[in-house]
Amino acid sequence: MKGIIRCVDRFLRRALGVFEFCDRPDCVLRVRATLTVHAVTLPDRRVPAGAPVVELHMWNEHVPPIPPDGPDLAWAVRFQRRLMASFRELACQMRREPRFAGVRAVGGVTVLPLLSTGGRDRGLFERLGFVVCPHRGPLGRFGEFWENLYTWAIMWTYNQATLRGRGLLRLRRSEIWMGTGEFLRRYGEGG
Repeated sequence: MKGIIRCVDRFLRRALGVFEFCDRPDCVLRVRATLTVHAVTLPDRRVPAGAPVVELHMWNEHVPPIPPDGPDLAWAVRFQRRLMASFRELACQMRREPRFAGVRAVGGVTVLPLLSTGGRDRGLFERLGFVVCPHRGPLGRFGEFWENLYTWAIMWTYNQATLRGRGLLRLRRSEIWMGTGEFLRRYGEGG
C-alpha cells in the first residue's frame, strides 16, 4: 500500500509542478511556482489573488523520522536546522533562478503539528517571519475531507509517528506566508 501512495504522490507532484530546487540531503522542502488563489494580507503589503508565489511543500523523504515515543528535543533541533538550511538554499535559488522572478510571497498551506495544537505553537512560524492564519479550502468540508485523507496517507507512508494523536478528521490546515523581500532579507546571504 505504501508503494501505491508513493506512486500517487510522485504523480501528483509532477502534475502540479512541485519540484526539488536543490539536491542537498538535508533539504526538507520542495516548491511550486504558482499563483495565489486568494489575496494574502502581510504586515507590509497585500498580495492580490492571482499574484505569483512560491508554494512550500515538505520533502517527506528528507524529514527526519520522528522517534516512536513522539518528537523530542533532539528531533526538533535536527528538523529546525534542516528547515533553516532549506530556507537559506531557497533564498539563494530565488536570487539566481529566472523562474522565481516576480514572485510576491513565499508560503502555502500546511498541517504541520507545529500549527495544529493551539496558540502556543503558532509562535514558531511567526518567529520565523511568517504570517500564520487559518486555511479555508474552496470546497469546504467536502474538499477538506479529501485533502485530509491524502495528507494522512502521506504521513502514514513517510513518517508514521507524525500521526500520534492526529486522526484523519482532526487534521487542521493553516496558511503561512511571507513577502519575498522579507524572505530574502531573513534567509538570503548574510540573513
